[in-house]
Amino acid sequence: MLRYTLMRLGIFVGCLVVVWGLVYSGVVPRGLGDSNGMWIALLALVLSAPISFVVLRKERDRASVKVVQRVDRMKANIEASRSQEDGEDDVARTQGQAQGQTS
Repeated sequence: MLRYTLMRLGIFVGCLVVVWGLVYSGVVPRGLGDSNGMWIALLALVLSAPISFVVLRKERDRASVKVVQRVDRMKANIEASRSQEDGEDDVARTQGQAQGQTS
């Protein structure tokens, strides 16, 4: 997951550098007033999103498989814990009933 995030960040930074170069060379218009930095970041974000979607498809699929495996493992651990608690509760109730009958 970290690898995918870093790759996505790298694509964004690359787009940011390209957009910055295009804005300061005059190919792309500047933002209004003091909004030039935000304009550059927003344009880089809009460009990097579809690029990341296409280029990082395999990495995104690998990351999603890892997430699904982690969720399944957590569900199994929770179920095992629940079963263990149920078993201990049943034993305690049985012992309590046995003590009640002997009194």
